[in-house]
Amino acid sequence: MLLGEYEHTLDDKNRLTLPAKFRQAFAGEHKETTVEPARHDDLTRDNWDSFVAAQLEGLSPFSKEARQMSRYMFAGAAETELDKQGRMMVPPALLGHAGLGREVVVAGVRDHVEIWDRGAWKKQIEEVEGSVELVAERLAAKQD
Repeated sequence: MLLGEYEHTLDDKNRLTLPAKFRQAFAGEHKETTVEPARHDDLTRDNWDSFVAAQLEGLSPFSKEARQMSRYMFAGAAETELDKQGRMMVPPALLGHAGLGREVVVAGVRDHVEIWDRGAWKKQIEEVEGSVELVAERLAAKQD
């Protein structure tokens, strides 16, 4: 399980050093990790393959909406490998789309990792803290 939030800095080559605890979690998976820092939840390679198989492979190539969704998902993702220091390169296009500056937060969210601009993360947490009890009650009511 991926837990916790860690403040990190992107280097001049747009590389991010994953926290040691997260590197350990990825050690048992494929070497390549799909990075998708803004458009939807980050997915490990195994999760990405399952998502594609379940959600995208059955779509008709004749459907305009299916083609749009495929472009959005595939063109907006990138595969990167962790180097020996546990760093991964975040492509410039994804940096821009996600609005990432040099100061980032790497957050473990159960089964995936999210990369946030530090200011955006702080704002997100402040919003959630103000409504977490109400959201928890609504989610509990849906399970009843």
